[in-house]
Amino acid sequence: MTDNPAVHPVILGGDAGAYSLARAFHEGYGVRSTVVSIRPTPNVARSSIIRNVVEPRLDDPAVMVELIRRLAATASGPVIALTCVDWYVRALAEHRAWLGDVVVPYPSLDLLDHVMDKQRFSELCHEIGVPHPRTEVRDGGEPVGELDLTYPLIAKPGDNTAWHQVSFRGKAKVHLVRDRDELAALLKAAGDAGYRRPMIIQEYIPGDDAQMRIMTTYSDLAGTVRMAWGGRVLLEEHTPGTLGNPAAILTGRLAQVEADARRIVEHLGWTGFANFDVKVDPRTGVGHFLELNPRTGRSNYYLTASGLNPAAYWMGDHLTGHWPKFMEPLEVLYRIVPGFLLDKYVHDESVRATVRRAHVVHPLKYKRDLSPRRDAWVRLAELNQVRKFAQYHPLQEPGGARGQSGLEEPLPSAERDVA
Repeated sequence: MTDNPAVHPVILGGDAGAYSLARAFHEGYGVRSTVVSIRPTPNVARSSIIRNVVEPRLDDPAVMVELIRRLAATASGPVIALTCVDWYVRALAEHRAWLGDVVVPYPSLDLLDHVMDKQRFSELCHEIGVPHPRTEVRDGGEPVGELDLTYPLIAKPGDNTAWHQVSFRGKAKVHLVRDRDELAALLKAAGDAGYRRPMIIQEYIPGDDAQMRIMTTYSDLAGTVRMAWGGRVLLEEHTPGTLGNPAAILTGRLAQVEADARRIVEHLGWTGFANFDVKVDPRTGVGHFLELNPRTGRSNYYLTASGLNPAAYWMGDHLTGHWPKFMEPLEVLYRIVPGFLLDKYVHDESVRATVRRAHVVHPLKYKRDLSPRRDAWVRLAELNQVRKFAQYHPLQEPGGARGQSGLEEPLPSAERDVA
């Protein structure tokens, strides 16, 4: 392997993003991670590279802190606490002082709150001239009032942590609202459920999933951008629990998006990973920044597969001081859906030709983590995407909605999709 000191990753969450982080450390350093999940999930429970700890009360910060401290006390090497979930990022940053020597590779709480507040992120983009959809703000429970925007509109919570704590019929990560009545109903439902925090109301940029782009940067502890890499999203997930997560990404250079992402993190004095959702306006070709996620995304394996293993950046910054040598990232096709399903949704012939030539990678298919039961489950989960897309994103419906009008019952945290 390497001569780096042993490290013990403790990863919070049980989905494909958590597995991908464990895989990154196993590929790079041959170490077995501990993944803490609210319930056992096949992603991690049947993995030979993971020790799965199930804690149903993980959303309680006191329980989270005590569990990590207990794991660190018995670890054979330094512990690094990681996650792909916003509210765990914030909880880790908030309770950093109680975690002793555990490495928490996330920015300060003030900086996290600055970017996790979508209203403040909108103001930031406007301040530094980064393209961003026109935005207004209403609190949950507040009347619509006068809006200087044209329907349809996008509505999403400004405070993901508070949004996580409420439940109501039709709740989704992002909502497409077609008229004033739908927006009023959403604001009322959110307020009645206890969400009185800001709702971000934005102009809708036309176009389907293929207009989306993803960009991830890494800034070291001095604020220097060490890595920036992204790709063209070909297809997104559409189930309520995973809405907007990339299901297929064709990686490659994105000049405007990368330049603007660098401007944002450099302006903020950001440290660590930042993951950006961007939508290209088909009328202008300009990528508009929708949000900054203060962590690696659920689809972070696209980085590892491209030769930019996230573990190497955390290790270099926090434990070894040795940075990975610069290399031009590989262009790969990351996908969690069967190839034939992707073929049905991708209509651009030039993109289809590139897809056919691309090296395909799947975050859950790892040759060094094979067992008959796990292999069968991974293949079944991939095929299950056909059912999910038929139910939530059928081909006959027009594309373009990065949200739903609020027809589905939300999934409680213990029942979110894990594939």
